[in-house]
Amino acid sequence: MADLAHRYERGFPKIGIRPIIDRRKLVKAATQEMTMELALEAARLLSANLRYPDGTPVACVVNDVCISGLKEAADCADKFAKENVGVLLTVASGWCYPLETMETDSRLPHAVWGFNGTERPGAVYMGALHAAHNQKGLPVFKIYGRHIQDIGERTIPADAADKLLRFARAGLAAAMLRGKSYLSIGSVSMGIAGCIVDDDFYQRYLGMKNAYVDMTEVSRRIERGIYDEEEFVRALAWVKEKCIEGTDPNPEALIIPEAQKAQNWETVVKMALIVRDLMIGNPRLAERGFEEEAYGYNAIASGFQGQREWTDHLPSADFLEAVLNSSFDWNGTREPYIVATENDNLNAVTMLFQHYLTNTAQIFADVRAYWSPEAVERVTGHRLEGRAADGVLHLINSGPAALDGTGEMTRDGLPAMKPHWEISEEEVERCLAATSWRPTYMDQFAGGGHSTDFLTRGGMPVTMARLNLVEGVGPVLQLAEGYTVDLPADVHAALDERTTPTWPTTWFAPNLVPGDPVFEDAYTVMAHWGSNHCVVSCGHIGEDLITLASILRIPVNMHNVDAKRLLRPSAWSAFGTKDPEGADYRACAAYGPLYK
Repeated sequence: MADLAHRYERGFPKIGIRPIIDRRKLVKAATQEMTMELALEAARLLSANLRYPDGTPVACVVNDVCISGLKEAADCADKFAKENVGVLLTVASGWCYPLETMETDSRLPHAVWGFNGTERPGAVYMGALHAAHNQKGLPVFKIYGRHIQDIGERTIPADAADKLLRFARAGLAAAMLRGKSYLSIGSVSMGIAGCIVDDDFYQRYLGMKNAYVDMTEVSRRIERGIYDEEEFVRALAWVKEKCIEGTDPNPEALIIPEAQKAQNWETVVKMALIVRDLMIGNPRLAERGFEEEAYGYNAIASGFQGQREWTDHLPSADFLEAVLNSSFDWNGTREPYIVATENDNLNAVTMLFQHYLTNTAQIFADVRAYWSPEAVERVTGHRLEGRAADGVLHLINSGPAALDGTGEMTRDGLPAMKPHWEISEEEVERCLAATSWRPTYMDQFAGGGHSTDFLTRGGMPVTMARLNLVEGVGPVLQLAEGYTVDLPADVHAALDERTTPTWPTTWFAPNLVPGDPVFEDAYTVMAHWGSNHCVVSCGHIGEDLITLASILRIPVNMHNVDAKRLLRPSAWSAFGTKDPEGADYRACAAYGPLYK
């Protein structure tokens, strides 16, 4: 078994909880016990419901004492800096002095939860504190329950708990990006603009660095044996046992001899090991004398250019992308590695966002086609119905879709994609059994290799998203919640044959919103999509993505999330309340990137 513990040796950011009280002697004596109990209850809520990518509960640090003034606020800030706190939650049960108790580190996502009582209303302090933050240009999330509570209560109302969890998920996702890197292996693939790595965007909006490696580094390590040879033997045996090779789609004259196919399998397995090692390092390489290669690039995401300089000569990267993006391999279940095909780093960032919000694998896909009900009926004689009645989007790409995307995992009897610690061995086997590894079309991938061929099961709630860079605006995020759908087998085959049937397919039907200029029908969803690529995540997580985007100061230009589900910093309302989308753009422009 490969030792991958070094992947987490730097630890994860923690949530720092700041209990705040009035410093007047009698008031302080009357409220400090209640305030501390509320802070501890918030910590219990967050740790019980949120997990880090390795499956361990999220750690909360509650300040040792209640903060009543500048000295205690400064001491708390020092403590949190030493404890690797990346997200802040201020808790108040009554009035305090906002300017003396506030935290002013603009890099840390910050929310304030005010106890909504009438005797000593924490909601009043929360109101004054958020006003102070807004006046100083430090946006903060304002959270309090809808209903008045009694002074003796120590429970967190369900509506406040929901907002606390949503804020914390998004805040931790932002914090986990900070200080990490994106590894670009190669450069621009086939002239796709999403492959252009914008260092300024990574630094200013995400707090990340960039690393660059030519694809010849992968071939160098293959030729010189710079990988864990014991793991390679185990991985290749797993591939021979678990990866079912499908029918070769090429004409007989172009079919690669079996001996060459076997050699290609060995090459792509080595590619997977090497790209993983480039991302996170591998101490076992140091044991073999490759000290520099053992370091890795501290990368939480990477992209492999592949086409065409690599794929015209060597086997495609479909295997390494599909397997590394999945939640399992020859080492068992584990956190996915985010690897973007064609080095589309903007899709990689989207994958990161959705992975950190869900702890699940992601489906990387082309937004290939919109099939209208009329077109489907003309081609197949079948009339679409149910969720697919308005037409479907054909999401498909050569192989980077995680095998989790088969939908062969289940939750409550329905298809799902789950965090790796929830995945059973039986579910792993079902995903592998549902995947056929098809030899690549030689006219597209002259170097050979194998692509995954699977069909995502219908009925899974999903969110399709994409980050784009737009001149004059900067980064913008778009998303569409909806469902995967099943088509009759003969209908799927007829439609699939019109494109590349050896690739994984997800049929997607967005949730429609009557009267909405984008989401009134499925056609306009595709018409407004900003790129040829998208990312699909299991679950309706649009509200979490929108919260995360607001933390990073990235406006959302397209979504179908109900306005009542939106949670953004309270300052956003000062930029307009009748037009939330316009207010989002104005607020993000006014505050600018999180890391200026």
